[in-house]
Amino acid sequence: MDCYIAYDDYLNKEVAQFSNLSYIRYNIDTNDQFYKGEMDFWDKTWPVLQEDTKAFTTALLDSPFRKDLEDEWGPVMFLNEEISLKTFSPEIIEDLQVENALCTEHDDLKSSAQILFEGEMKTLAQMEAYHENPDPNVRRLARDAVADWYQENGDKLDEIFDKMVKVRTKIAQTLGYENFVELGYHRMKRKCYGAEDVAKLRQGLVEHIVPLVSRFKAEQAERIGVDKITLYDDYFRYPDGNPQPKGTPDDIMAHGRRMYKEMSPDTAELINVLMDNELFDVLARTGKRDGGYCTSLPAYGLPFIFANFDGTAWDVDVLTHEVGHALAIYEARNTKPSNLSDHPQDISEIHSMAMEFFAWSWMEGFFGDQTEKYYDSHLSGAVTFFPVGAMVDEFQHWVYENYTASPSDRHAHWAKMEQKYRPYLDQSEVPFYQDGRWWQSRLHIYIFPFYYIDYVLAGIVALNFWAENQHNPKVAWDKYMKIIRTDGTKTFLDLIKEADIPTPFEPQNIQFIADAVTTWMDNRK
Repeated sequence: MDCYIAYDDYLNKEVAQFSNLSYIRYNIDTNDQFYKGEMDFWDKTWPVLQEDTKAFTTALLDSPFRKDLEDEWGPVMFLNEEISLKTFSPEIIEDLQVENALCTEHDDLKSSAQILFEGEMKTLAQMEAYHENPDPNVRRLARDAVADWYQENGDKLDEIFDKMVKVRTKIAQTLGYENFVELGYHRMKRKCYGAEDVAKLRQGLVEHIVPLVSRFKAEQAERIGVDKITLYDDYFRYPDGNPQPKGTPDDIMAHGRRMYKEMSPDTAELINVLMDNELFDVLARTGKRDGGYCTSLPAYGLPFIFANFDGTAWDVDVLTHEVGHALAIYEARNTKPSNLSDHPQDISEIHSMAMEFFAWSWMEGFFGDQTEKYYDSHLSGAVTFFPVGAMVDEFQHWVYENYTASPSDRHAHWAKMEQKYRPYLDQSEVPFYQDGRWWQSRLHIYIFPFYYIDYVLAGIVALNFWAENQHNPKVAWDKYMKIIRTDGTKTFLDLIKEADIPTPFEPQNIQFIADAVTTWMDNRK
């Protein structure tokens, strides 16, 4: 049995590496027809491979040695494998291929965006910096230009998403589910909480975080001299401009290397491996997919970081965030079987979001005299995201529970939820967003359903680390590294319990975070 597992582990790593390399190369240049062909190949091939994977998983779960293996590796990996069996049947292979092709079509559409602005063609990623420009006219023109692109492509985005909802519903019902919601949870490998717990979390955010964010936005409006926060001003926080990292992208990467060499021996080893082997691609370019992520080259035991620097503080945030993921991947490089390092996203995002806050001690090297503004912006921005993450999550529950709804029904429902989660934001001046179509700009809604709430869960845990790091930095770091090094033997709730972090599903624990952030902000005035 051990030989069989080792053999399967080797093949899994090799196959995953070929797939990930194709994905990386295609994302770097979506106009590259060779790698477009490779992505088409993987869109068709992965569902077929799942049939072989299912056969192996079934054999593993039915093994007479299962108890012995659980004693050695713990039960969580086996729970994950049991869940995986609930997400696949040979009957759905063609539908999975359709779903994959739709995801690639979505990426192709957004990566092809060309927006004429200030006499040059810009990608969506390159437009981001203009939303923070100190000149209100530039912000207005930039927001309108992006909205115009979405308006022109809105029907196509609706068409793609409508097909996604239909095929995912078909897949779910073929597998015996009422709709895609429960299957979506299984795909996310959720084991210790369900939709009712997540609904409780969302309500806690409405009660305790939405009022705090509304306060932040009222203070922002007063600070920048406007009566209310509109889409044109949403990302502009300070009258003299938002904090921007000093220097070039090379300067950012150079200080990043210094930071991680000083942070700990583990991060020093990691950053040297990443930099010496050029395991980054961070510059925005025409044809490059937008966003940022960290993936792995599993046969080599190495991470790879993808991003689109745009000249804003996001460049630093994406660096620190993705290095958190990279640290977990690198620390698990020798874990056997490799399935033990296959964390669900609620745990993986703790690795990244907490790292953003542990990096605070080195922010002066990035921001100089704007460091204090960065702290304020980063912390308030993290909290401001929570209601957005909850809104996306509630929207997806509604979409897949009401899978016969029309695109216009979806827009109307989103517009209604805006009042619940972002009552401070006036979108009336931009028709595309006023019509309830902001959600169409969110990649995860299309590609990774039910992922967004994991950012919220992990973000709340990360802020617990932030709070402890202010008083007991060594204790906080040791807890963090323990989570980083804990292989897939713990569920989300078991893991944070071991780290003495309260569950985010209890409203009083959300209130604790709101109070801690409020106190920190008030003490700096």
